[in-house]
Amino acid sequence: MTALLETPPAIADLPARKIKRQNRLAWIAKHSIAIVLVIMFLTPVIYLVLLSLMTSNQALTSDYWPNTWHPENYVKVFRSTPLPHYLLNTVIYAVSSTVLTLASSVPAAYALAKLKFRGRNALFLTIICVMMLPPQVVTVPLYLMWARYGLTGSLAPLIIPALFGDAFCIFLLRQFLLTIPSEYLDAARVDGCGEWRTLLRVVLPMARPGIAAAGLFQFFFCWNDYYGPLLYTSENESSWTLTLGLASFRTVHHVDWNLVTAATVLAMAPLIVIFFFAQRAFVQGITLTGFKG
Repeated sequence: MTALLETPPAIADLPARKIKRQNRLAWIAKHSIAIVLVIMFLTPVIYLVLLSLMTSNQALTSDYWPNTWHPENYVKVFRSTPLPHYLLNTVIYAVSSTVLTLASSVPAAYALAKLKFRGRNALFLTIICVMMLPPQVVTVPLYLMWARYGLTGSLAPLIIPALFGDAFCIFLLRQFLLTIPSEYLDAARVDGCGEWRTLLRVVLPMARPGIAAAGLFQFFFCWNDYYGPLLYTSENESSWTLTLGLASFRTVHHVDWNLVTAATVLAMAPLIVIFFFAQRAFVQGITLTGFKG
């Protein structure tokens, strides 16, 4: 009689399995748009990696999967082009420009966000107008100026302007600093802190997400910049960055798409790694910049 009243384990697990399945389906439905976007963005990258592992003949076909795997394509890229040298120039350009831009943009953004002075709104409007100005408009006078000083053919014309800040970074940091309550700054001033000490001791620790977001934007821009290096360093191959090196490599190996894609993957890999580790601060900084106008 007792055996008849006991519920078989398989039947007892049916409600739990059904609930678990419904929860899984509900999660998929809730995140369906995000899943579709992830697939859309990852599919070209995955195909790029697969193409870099194909033979030269198969890369010219419509195949999506390598018949044989050829990781030695990446070794061929290093042997046929000075990729480490291009990488070093790119790191120097990106890191130097990012550090100098943040060092000059943070004080400017702090002044626009937290200090009251005559003409502050007009200055901020000027910065917004500078953001709308295409860089090609000032190309000729800037190139003539750097050529007069004998700095063309090097990375100096790309790094030195970072000392004077960047309009987009100033705008982004100013929007983020507006979210910091002014009471913290007033308390620091009451304790005897000047503006520079308030900026360094109070504002900077609280503005790390915004600074990280602005720094990543500037770093990614410099890493992917093609127009600037082409304009100032094209005459000197020893100062080429990855973008110019990839363009030259594609011209030489225009039929070896497996090698071209392998070089592209090598150029993309550092950015993917950096964004993977810094995505939380990046997203937080971008989210909080829109809280106040």
